[in-house]
Amino acid sequence: MAASADEMFLIEARLLTESLEAGLLDMQERPGDKGLIDSVFRDLHTLKGSGAMFGHAELAHFLHDFETAFETVREGKLSVSPPLVKLGLRACDHAVSLLDGGPPGPGAALLDELRALVSGELPQGAGRPWRLSFRLAPDCLVLGARPQALLDELRQLGADEIEPILDDLPELADLIADRLYIGWRMTLPPDLTEEAIREVFVFNDEGLALDLAREGASPDTRPPGEEAGPVAPAGGGARDRAMMRVPAERLDELMDRVGELVIAEARLAELVAADGNPNLVAVSEEIKRLASGMRETTMSIRMTPIETITGRFRRLVHDLNDQLGKTIALVVEGEETELDKTVIELLADPLLHMIRNSADHGLEDAASRLAMGKPATGTIRLSARYSGAEVAITLADDGRGLDLARIRAKAVARGLIPVDADLDEAAIRALILQPGFSTAESVTELSGRGVGMDVVRRTVDQLRGSVEVDSEPGHGTRIRMRLPLTLAIIDGLLVEIGGERYSIPLAAVEHIIELPREQARNSNGMRFLNVRGQLVPFLRMRDLLASTGDPGPFQKVVVVTAGELRVGLTVDRIIGSSQTVIKQLSPLHSALKTFSGATVLGDGSVALILDVPQLVAFGQARDSMEAA
Repeated sequence: MAASADEMFLIEARLLTESLEAGLLDMQERPGDKGLIDSVFRDLHTLKGSGAMFGHAELAHFLHDFETAFETVREGKLSVSPPLVKLGLRACDHAVSLLDGGPPGPGAALLDELRALVSGELPQGAGRPWRLSFRLAPDCLVLGARPQALLDELRQLGADEIEPILDDLPELADLIADRLYIGWRMTLPPDLTEEAIREVFVFNDEGLALDLAREGASPDTRPPGEEAGPVAPAGGGARDRAMMRVPAERLDELMDRVGELVIAEARLAELVAADGNPNLVAVSEEIKRLASGMRETTMSIRMTPIETITGRFRRLVHDLNDQLGKTIALVVEGEETELDKTVIELLADPLLHMIRNSADHGLEDAASRLAMGKPATGTIRLSARYSGAEVAITLADDGRGLDLARIRAKAVARGLIPVDADLDEAAIRALILQPGFSTAESVTELSGRGVGMDVVRRTVDQLRGSVEVDSEPGHGTRIRMRLPLTLAIIDGLLVEIGGERYSIPLAAVEHIIELPREQARNSNGMRFLNVRGQLVPFLRMRDLLASTGDPGPFQKVVVVTAGELRVGLTVDRIIGSSQTVIKQLSPLHSALKTFSGATVLGDGSVALILDVPQLVAFGQARDSMEAA
């Protein structure tokens, strides 16, 4: 179902508020960046205009004064300052509230603060008249342009000292009657805004060359309607590509259709292989190629960079600096790393909780940090990188670290573990992920109810990922999550174990080797293989899955990886690679950690998808137990 015009406006408006918020935060770090100031002004202007067009009069009225204030910033009359940025962020919040149907009342107080801030600034460019020179496109007369009408409109604005620019005037014999060779220069009153002057040329901007500046300043040669900003990379920057917004539901529906197509293509391949008709084989191969291309294209559409959610984290840290009285810096690495949009959507809240916890519990105040020989500014570092079939997302801080004794005591007090529980350091650190766990002495607006890290654990479990906590007292805490790249379609390696077929994510497969006969015969023998000079533990999947019957004489070992860890999985037979459409397990079977889902094969049967991170963790745990 197509979205209404108002729904499309709300989508666009929320994107504009996100861009506006990001621009304000950047402007605080780079107050002298004129391109950045123009970008913020453009977002304000567009949001105001769109709001007025779609009946959001309160929004348009509220943003008008803020747009005027930022116009004075563009002109150099008002300097960028932390109070102005904070006021802009509050205005952005109020704009979001108005879009959601909130009351307009709070906007009046914000406008009063804005007027007081503007009036308290010393004018830096007031009193200086504008100098304007322009040339219309040489063929503008053919297209119906009327230079005299433009000059009359400029005179109405107060233009004075108007004179022609005759530098390009050719000899009389070379004149072409319908070609414009001259331009004009003039002076305009100082109280005019740049926007008012540029609006004169709004219908004559094609091929226009325009210089506009205050007397004594460098001219601004941008065409009307084009705001200054970061230059897009040559050959395909974001401004060079046409963009179209599509509702997320349509992408989900398209992904479902592509998934069904992949299953149908596999079924067709099975039938063609049984028939053996060479003509059908050629057609089947062509359909397979097209289906694969459609799958790759659809998957690329669904993939979203991490940077789409990092803007809200920057705003959170900005606000936490004031709330906590600390100086905190957020460093983000790997913002271009892409995940499935569903993963991105579910990831935002857990990361917010983690950043809030790091700021509140992990980082010390400036005085304490200086006394410990640390920089006064605490750092929270968010990084993302690809790791095989997964994405590793790490949040680390350089704060006080975890107090293991205190964590254990709180866990005992809350009944999470018995008093005599024998836990190693990793298990104690993992207790902070338990529901209801908190070491805070009192409940505050930020923390203390023990629900933040529980959200992290539940979300990671829902995404079939893993989370681990590491900490060093006095040097900080690191939380690492490993998440699948996508929850839709993957390349899989189809294997047979005990007469049943299973799929292993192909991106996690490192090697396939034959199981040595002496180890195949002795099921209780050493469970390690020498793989290229390294000992790798392996799991006998027949035992793990309780398969009946005798294994084949030529068992294979599929060596899989999850991050830096490796484990071998013994299988009876390698069937081949295939495109695997992931189907979620029912709630009844979702607790089976060995499997991450199921897929429908070409013959209509179902194959379970092995959960590689869980199997690797199981293998490593058993390795540690045997070593002990």
